[in-house]
Amino acid sequence: MKKIFSNKMSFFLLAVVLVWAKTYASYFMEFNLGVKGGFQQFLLFLNPFSAIIVFLGLALFAKGRISAAIILIMDAVMTLILYANILFYRFFDDFLTFSNFIQRDNLSNMQDGVFDIMNFHDVIYFLDFLILIAIMIWRPEIKAFKMSKKMASLVIVSGLALFMINLGLAEKDRPDLLSRTFDRNYIVKYLGPYNFTVYNGIETAKSESQRAYATSDDLTTAKNYTSAHYAEPNPEYFGVGKGKNIIKIHLESFQSFLIDYKLNGEEVTPFLNKLARGEENMTYFDNFFHQTGQGKTADSELSLDNSLFGLPEGAAFMTRGQNTYQSLPAILNQKEGYTSAVFHGDYKSFWNRDQIYKQFGVDKFYDAGYYNMKNENLINLGLKDKEFFSESMPMLQSLKQPFYAHLLTLTNHYPFILNEQDASLDRGTTGDSTVDGYFQTARYLDEALEQFINDLKASGLYDDSIIMIYGDHNGISENHNRAMAEVQGKEITPYQNMQNQRVPLMLHIPGKEGGVNHTYGGMIDVMPTLLHLQGIDQRNYINFGTDLFSKEHDQTVALRNGDFITPKYTSVDNTIYDTASGNTLEPNEQTKNIKERVEQQLKLSDQVLYQDLLRFHDLEDFKKVNPSLYHYGNKNSEEGSKSQKEGQ
Repeated sequence: MKKIFSNKMSFFLLAVVLVWAKTYASYFMEFNLGVKGGFQQFLLFLNPFSAIIVFLGLALFAKGRISAAIILIMDAVMTLILYANILFYRFFDDFLTFSNFIQRDNLSNMQDGVFDIMNFHDVIYFLDFLILIAIMIWRPEIKAFKMSKKMASLVIVSGLALFMINLGLAEKDRPDLLSRTFDRNYIVKYLGPYNFTVYNGIETAKSESQRAYATSDDLTTAKNYTSAHYAEPNPEYFGVGKGKNIIKIHLESFQSFLIDYKLNGEEVTPFLNKLARGEENMTYFDNFFHQTGQGKTADSELSLDNSLFGLPEGAAFMTRGQNTYQSLPAILNQKEGYTSAVFHGDYKSFWNRDQIYKQFGVDKFYDAGYYNMKNENLINLGLKDKEFFSESMPMLQSLKQPFYAHLLTLTNHYPFILNEQDASLDRGTTGDSTVDGYFQTARYLDEALEQFINDLKASGLYDDSIIMIYGDHNGISENHNRAMAEVQGKEITPYQNMQNQRVPLMLHIPGKEGGVNHTYGGMIDVMPTLLHLQGIDQRNYINFGTDLFSKEHDQTVALRNGDFITPKYTSVDNTIYDTASGNTLEPNEQTKNIKERVEQQLKLSDQVLYQDLLRFHDLEDFKKVNPSLYHYGNKNSEEGSKSQKEGQ
């Protein structure tokens, strides 16, 4: 044994095996990769080796103990990559990208949630590092072994050759793997997390260069697509909301399965249940889906106000915060004289909102600086919803009408924690703390919303406003399928998981009766719908969605990863299901055509964002937003400004 561990090559091979073992174990313990069949299982077994051999093999060019030290350093780097992805996946059901590193300040605000998802078994991901250190201490004579550079080069070449073999086999099972990257699961499943990280770094550099070389000609394809995709407005709804205030209420992490759900015989969300039944003249879209990616809430805001998809990785709020946009707030202001405002009980820099809202043309941003942020008013990520709505009312009433107001709640956010005194519903009993807490925070949000709607009525704003209520993204990830199966009384299959991506969309339109609308739609459809309610034709804008009330509305809902759902077909990971029954179907010409259209839609939306193409889109009746005209202060600065004006 002593002779074996005195050999640099044996030390290298041991490191390769140890890093491979923990990586391979993580596939089964941490990630839901959707592996099917023996061939994909073989690729899963094979794919970590190439990157590990190349990374660790670089150390073989050094001598003796220096070589062993470099192996330790490379092991630490790969451990960091793997474990960071594990934590990120537990939180977001996705893999970490270079774009996410830009968002590290925002992710640090989720610190409590990250610590909550760490497990005791995580120590296994660091054991190899400890074993290698112990060997270095035990066998200092590793320094005596020498290796030729020719042999070291051969190791690197063998790793690269293994990668090419891996890629070739993967391409047989999944053609165009590296050119159709709407779902990072595919790349990790076929090539492993380390190769994915290298690939993602290359793609990130390429995307950054896209903007620099883009021209106005690149916009033509997107213009042609949105023009052909246009849906004529429904004359029964076109212009019915003209001049009415628009109040958009964001239900954090709220999924539609909560509507009419009873926990221990008690309704979880009794007020929202009433709204969903059409009371208060609410129209409830029960087949509405979130279309967010890694950006989650930020992606939903982007889609709702711009009819664009979030990016395949990271959040456009962070990486495309300086882009030109044709946003709903700016259009409403220029066409109908609307004042716009966002209300949020967190600090303005979160998700780069204080910068990108200026690009959207948002007039006022009431962030944490306007609210009473004393400890008893806070929970989890920020201000409790009841305090938030209560304190927002005076500011909402102070806005010049007509206004477009967006209120973002926070309490119903992962990890779904609530003080005992604020809880009016017992926790769930699945044994999964996330799912069990979700019911309590959803009930609290429901109560806060009822309070706010009553305040709107008392103020006189309710009857003179379009009220929009929506869920921004799923709250319960696939990591909690066991508990969700208990909650829903059925297995959470890929088909059922797709059904669970429904989030509520409710619209109160003055003069229109409420009820349930079964139209299929997604977040990119909201902007065209609101524009047409105002009597503003969406035709000239680059909108990838269509009016939900239009008889020509496109009911194909594309998800960010390339899956889709229509009233007839559901596609998950290229498996086709009957939407009504959940039975699997053979792909046909129609489903293939839908898939191609979905991929085209996502690709064109990505090009608009990556290349900042709207800077080339000139319209006669719309002026590009000048962000330098917008300034967001706080309550103290506004009061000081008010006093100064009164003194004059």
